[in-house]
Amino acid sequence: MSQGPQPRNGDIALVAVGSNATSDAGDPRATVLSALARLRDTFGNVLTSNLYQTPAFPVDSGPDFVNAACAFRSEVGPRDLLETLHQIEASFGRTRTLRWGQRTLDLDLIACGDRIEPDIAGFDHWKSLPIEAQKTRTPDRLILPHPRLQDRPFVLVPLADVAPDWCHPVLNLTVTQMIATFTSGDVAQIRSI
Repeated sequence: MSQGPQPRNGDIALVAVGSNATSDAGDPRATVLSALARLRDTFGNVLTSNLYQTPAFPVDSGPDFVNAACAFRSEVGPRDLLETLHQIEASFGRTRTLRWGQRTLDLDLIACGDRIEPDIAGFDHWKSLPIEAQKTRTPDRLILPHPRLQDRPFVLVPLADVAPDWCHPVLNLTVTQMIATFTSGDVAQIRSI
């Protein structure tokens, strides 16, 4: 009995972690370290990246970020996983008032295995959204993989520490291959700390 093709990326969940504002846990570095510990407590065996200092996006939108990434196996569906991530953010004082503003903690669900949510057309719509529209519009539902993952070295460089061979289910590029599309200057801005 044939089961069809097996997913390349299994049930791996990829999460980007960032902070550029003080929380109850401390400065952004302390906040990211505390958040990674909370993710390990919540999800079990969590592989975590190094910490990186990265310029705020968009440029001049606030202080530099401390960024990291983590990968873990999850049998929880993506919506439940996202809800848990939002609860953890809230426990660190995260409020959602200004798009791309300063934040105590940002936990972005980057991918869940090979899932494409809600569908390829929905993914393509948000992937192609012009930057000016991105500043004011947010999806009303979960988009997976993150529609601008391939455009953000501050996400990809930490991801390379934990999932260099994860393959984007739409672009058919690994994390390492996506990083290679950037100039050395773009990647050099992402400094290990």
